[in-house]
Amino acid sequence: MDEGQKYNSPLVYQRADPWCYRHTDGYYYFTGSIPQYDGIELRRSKTLNGLLTANSRVIWKRHFEGQMSGYIWAPEIHYIDGAWYIYFTASDREDIWAIRPYLLMCTDEDPLMGKWVEKGRVYVGEESFSLDMTSFVHRRQQYVCWAQKTDEAEGSNIYIASMRNPRTLKSKPVMITTPEYDWEMQGFKVNEGPAVLIRNGKIIITYSASDTGHRYCMGMLWADEDSDLLDRTSWHKSSEPVFKTSEKNSQYGPGHNCFTTDGDNDIIIYHSRNYKEISGDPLHDPNRHARAKAFTYDENGLPVFGEPVPDNF
Repeated sequence: MDEGQKYNSPLVYQRADPWCYRHTDGYYYFTGSIPQYDGIELRRSKTLNGLLTANSRVIWKRHFEGQMSGYIWAPEIHYIDGAWYIYFTASDREDIWAIRPYLLMCTDEDPLMGKWVEKGRVYVGEESFSLDMTSFVHRRQQYVCWAQKTDEAEGSNIYIASMRNPRTLKSKPVMITTPEYDWEMQGFKVNEGPAVLIRNGKIIITYSASDTGHRYCMGMLWADEDSDLLDRTSWHKSSEPVFKTSEKNSQYGPGHNCFTTDGDNDIIIYHSRNYKEISGDPLHDPNRHARAKAFTYDENGLPVFGEPVPDNF
């Protein structure tokens, strides 16, 4: 097994939009969209491979009606200033595309068995389709990034803002990428699922593009760590996808990733399918499995992801 294949593939079955966080207690905490889109499951393991069979717990279920009663997507667990937070996307079952970001909080030491409290919506300024919120801290300032389709936009763009606290924006949102290349506009014009990596003097943001079938792929932005992250001109953008379908490895539509480490290597965690043809809406096909791959960097300090790993069992 080569370096990119030292991990189970799939890492976790039927978990789209995977999020994996390695905490100071030595555990990997893992969550993601479940096929029913009706709640948030959390699991943990001392190893990445252990996530496949780790005990899991549904720590929150959607409401019966109103806000947070429709689709539940893309949960992410973060540890900020001594508390656990989960950012997630939810809609109303009476209006399933009224999608917005929400927040849960847990102040107990153990987030699996602790009490999670709803903190409500994270308001992003404009009432429109908004999803896939992620968070990072740079030089003691918290930021969030998310995808949003505004009234003026044909597709979804990615925005960044600084935070006053985990629920409240401090700055006005700044759009840092919009679909402009052909590979970002297959099926739909999409930039979504931002994930942040701080390495080699850069703030690196990967994101996913196009529809959720085999054309789904990843793009990349980067800014100098000393630049103003709220200035759009600070951000550079790859003109080509940095991670895409591999016919050779029978892996289709890789995307909506996150980053972690095994102590020796940086690891990309992402979802992909092992077949190309899908009956009906790809959104309702449950077999986007989470996978993991170690990656390296080029001479400019930017990630080189290579190809999605094949199934290995």
